[in-house]
Amino acid sequence: MKFKILSLSGLVILALALCASVTTTTASPKSPAASAAVPAAVPQPAAAPAAQRDAHPEIREAIESLRRAKDHLEHAAHDFGGHRVEAIKAIDESLRQLNDCLKFDK
Repeated sequence: MKFKILSLSGLVILALALCASVTTTTASPKSPAASAAVPAAVPQPAAAPAAQRDAHPEIREAIESLRRAKDHLEHAAHDFGGHRVEAIKAIDESLRQLNDCLKFDK
């Protein structure tokens, strides 16, 4: 049973990470005129070191995705064939593990 929960958690994290990576794309100019409107590089003030390096953005993104999935499950009109409660428990365990990972990185 514990293996099923952990497997489900891993599957949810993987699916959410893949969805997030597919939906985040960078915009590129479609015509030379669009790039001509961009001024030359303007010197920017140096950002703080913490702002320059966001530690483990994939893990933080997975945490946010799991929180949204949990919220969706908690407010859903049906119980997904009896799997809603187990899925919420698996998400809670995944969130705990991911937050522990971030704590030990410091």
